[in-house]
Amino acid sequence: MRLPPPSSTPTTTITQQLFRLRLTKRSALSRSVFVPTLPLATCPSTSRGPQRTASTKVRAEAPAITSSQQGPQLIPPSTATFFTRNNNLPSSLRNKRDQATTPQQPIVLRASLTGLGLLFVLGLGLGYGITGFLGQKSTEQHSSEASAYSTIIEKNIQDLLLDDDEIMSGEIAPGRPGNLTPEQEEKLKQLWKLIFQVCGVVSDPNAASAAAEVAPPATANSDAASIKGSDDKKKKSKLSMFSRKHKKDSDDTSETASTASGSAPASPAIILNASTTSGDDDKYNQLSKFHETLASQSPADIRETIWSMVKHDHPDALVLRFLRARKWDVEKALVMFISTMNWRHNEMKVDADIMRSGEGGAVEAEKSDAKTAEEIKQKKLAIDFLTQTRMGKSYVHGVDKQGRPICYVRVRLHKQGEQSEESLERYTVYLIETCRMLLQGGVDTATIVFDMTGFSMANMDYTPVKFMVKCFEANYPECLGAVLVHKAPWIFQGIWRVIRGWLDPVVANKVHFTNNISEMSEFISPEKIPKDLDGQEDWEYKYVEPIPGENDKMKDVETLNKLQAARAELVKEYEEATLQWIQSSSGDSGLLKKKRDEIAEKLRVDYWQLDPYVRARSFYDRVGVLLPGGKLDPYLKEKNSVGGITEGVAKVGVNDTQADDVD
Repeated sequence: MRLPPPSSTPTTTITQQLFRLRLTKRSALSRSVFVPTLPLATCPSTSRGPQRTASTKVRAEAPAITSSQQGPQLIPPSTATFFTRNNNLPSSLRNKRDQATTPQQPIVLRASLTGLGLLFVLGLGLGYGITGFLGQKSTEQHSSEASAYSTIIEKNIQDLLLDDDEIMSGEIAPGRPGNLTPEQEEKLKQLWKLIFQVCGVVSDPNAASAAAEVAPPATANSDAASIKGSDDKKKKSKLSMFSRKHKKDSDDTSETASTASGSAPASPAIILNASTTSGDDDKYNQLSKFHETLASQSPADIRETIWSMVKHDHPDALVLRFLRARKWDVEKALVMFISTMNWRHNEMKVDADIMRSGEGGAVEAEKSDAKTAEEIKQKKLAIDFLTQTRMGKSYVHGVDKQGRPICYVRVRLHKQGEQSEESLERYTVYLIETCRMLLQGGVDTATIVFDMTGFSMANMDYTPVKFMVKCFEANYPECLGAVLVHKAPWIFQGIWRVIRGWLDPVVANKVHFTNNISEMSEFISPEKIPKDLDGQEDWEYKYVEPIPGENDKMKDVETLNKLQAARAELVKEYEEATLQWIQSSSGDSGLLKKKRDEIAEKLRVDYWQLDPYVRARSFYDRVGVLLPGGKLDPYLKEKNSVGGITEGVAKVGVNDTQADDVD
């Protein structure tokens, strides 16, 4: 509200009154009038009637004071009577005057405070008047600034919602294939260029030295940051996706794989910027893993590991995960990408062991007659793995409101020390990789529900929690859509403070606590929540044991070789199209992007032909959630059961694809 500027007349009047009051007080002090000091709390507020009556009576009985006795006529004579001691007055009147002086002090104090209050109001009014006058001149400027600021806020909110995958079904989230800004597309090109340099992939075999041009100018410490490919004997790959075709020509499979794609046998030096090598935010020591990978593995081995990870994903989608995780810093994304390849290939042996053995391999190891120390160890790992799988400690079932597959973790089923640390890690990776098979149709994240019903301190185990956190932050970036901690008891509050300290802020912000079905329904439709979580779906986890012969296709080496050779040609085609896209002008970029997308779709379809030969069947294959060809049926709506197992799955691995069927 704008106050009108006060007129000059009231201002003058108030000033005069204040001035008179001040002079009155000074006059009283100069005459050494004794005025008792009263506490401010004793000053009367509104009931001053009796005092005014007494004052009036005293003034009426007092004789007139001449101008010579008053001095300058600054205040009315009636008021001056209280402050001027006249010894010529009769004693009776002088006593009454003295008695009336004390109770009138509060009036003088109130008058002073009132004057200060009026002065404050005056200043406030002037301030409002000036502000209103100036504000009237800049209304349009403030309005435009406010509008622009509002637009920025709305855009930031929208970006935050999209970054958390809170998007409507059918829309493509930012930073994904098909929805990249020009700057993001340029970052993608730069990262592919560095990946090809690490893998030794160039458009012209004679231009291998030209790949080194992607590195920034060398600095004084460039020798320490420079990582060269190892000259040692190349390792023989277990899958040899790109070299089985020429195995008889040479035992050096890495060299064959390199020449098959027109790449150099060794990667040139890669020089990283100081900001990348500083390691300030290297939480999991990935820079060291990056150096180790480039020093110990050949470019062909790294390339093979990368393409074995692609599976049914769009290659760009996989690479973009690492760019988003590293805030579009190309070099940091490269370090994270290559260190993940090292983790998959050397540490966990994800594709060559965990996914290739699967549940069927664990059953065989469980039944084996272990004699050696290694066999006993493998049998124990298999038993621990199957124990967790059979009880349903964790399982994937259904989708949330965003179409993301849901992984339920029943925490009460875990008891610290019952399974070894290694078996817990293998089980975690197996579940994550299996869940990846259920990411399709533009959905690239999953939801995890930690069911804390019946939780006690006996269920708390920090070791697997730390490993899970590391997996999602370091090796499976941008895979989490939301984490729901359901019905956490009060004792979990202290535990959560510890766990939250381990989490990246981006991951921590995806954790939500739900206490009832109403709160969980914000993420998952009630009719799709199992009854054991107070939902409406009449479903419970019942494990189905592996079927004899379900993995027989993995023994068909001849068909596997043909499928891998055909896939290697598609990979080479995609690499060549990507190299052209990197070097293209803006005019040709659209056609090349379309060409790359077409090849990526061929790679997706091709993977599902290869899948039964490289991945053991899982519970989800057997019950019909994951169907041949990569089709999904999360709620078994198209189930044609044969003893609780889909007919197509019951026959898997027998006569679906033979070596002669592959051209």
